[in-house]
Amino acid sequence: MDELKNRIKEMIVTALELEDVTAADIVEDAPLFGESERGLGLDSIDALELGIAIKENFGVSFSAANEDTKKHFYSFDTLAAYISANMPK
Repeated sequence: MDELKNRIKEMIVTALELEDVTAADIVEDAPLFGESERGLGLDSIDALELGIAIKENFGVSFSAANEDTKKHFYSFDTLAAYISANMPK
């Protein structure tokens, strides 16, 4: 799982073009969205870009109509767990 987490972190930094953030800077249990001292402070546009990048890199899709999608995007940990559980084998 550590290798997958590293791949996901690198993908987030690259896909969202986070200039002042490295993969090592991502706090795994901090909120990805909104204002948080430890989080990334992403917004709805970032969510769309991130969803596309996840599909392209890991073959995992999200449904905007599914209420659980918001839960999966809460933190890096919740996102990585969803990707890991739903990646094509």
